Amino acid sequence: MQFPVVCLGERKSGKGNRVIFFWDELEMLAPEKTSRVGVLALQGAFYEHLKLLQDAWKAESSLLGKNWDFIEVRTAQELEQCDALIIPGGESTTMSLVAERSGILEPLRSFVKVHRNPVWGTCAGMILLAEQANRTKKGGQELIGGLDVRINRNHFGRQRESFETNLQLPFISNPDNKFHTIFIRAPIVESVLPPVIMDDESAFAPSKAPKGSVEAAFMSDEVQILAEIPQDVADSVGDAGGVSTNIVAVRQGNVVGISFHPELTTDTRLHQWWLRECVHPALERKRLLMKE
Repeated sequence: MQFPVVCLGERKSGKGNRVIFFWDELEMLAPEKTSRVGVLALQGAFYEHLKLLQDAWKAESSLLGKNWDFIEVRTAQELEQCDALIIPGGESTTMSLVAERSGILEPLRSFVKVHRNPVWGTCAGMILLAEQANRTKKGGQELIGGLDVRINRNHFGRQRESFETNLQLPFISNPDNKFHTIFIRAPIVESVLPPVIMDDESAFAPSKAPKGSVEAAFMSDEVQILAEIPQDVADSVGDAGGVSTNIVAVRQGNVVGISFHPELTTDTRLHQWWLRECVHPALERKRLLMKE
């Protein structure tokens, strides 16, 4: 059944000038909503992400459409404007402290876990999006959560153990052309949860329920492993110890985490993949679910 609404306007007809539109017709006349993607700009490589996002959108504009905007996010008010968010590489402890002191930490948790918006964390961003992280100072650090993984912070060691390697990422376009990856004091996935390990050197993200059925539709119990470093590469680089896997990229529902820094390259394929396969479908699906 269609429900008519009165539109401001006139049309010449034998029945007068009162114009009746139906909801689906009105939707066609309404201007297309701008999709806004933010990059958390408290610390770290946020500018580099913004530049690659803009280039990635240009490459995917035939699918994504014209009305996209990319902004720096430092406040809860700016976060409220966003449909999706990137948390960049940097220093996770500093980011969490600044987020807490500036009043954006709880809004970030709600953005990820209550509203279930698409979020991507790289390096430090992946640490913040983990449900657990080890190698923290006593008492741990504040986490946002969203990924059911336990992260081994600084797995490969200190700054001097940073390294670069070419990885085949089967989920991006042209996967045979390996992606140049940069690991700087990089984390790695220690385990997919459970188990829950409680100790003084671990941090845990607080639990939050999705806002409603629309948001719950974007949850997933499955952690998808997107990429691992080959064992020969793992054997040739630094290892600060601790139990770990070779997992360097994961996805769970609306959340993606990657150990390395794609923003420090000129390769837009990961940003294209995220906009095309994570953000765009989520926004379309949410729009449809809200109409039901």
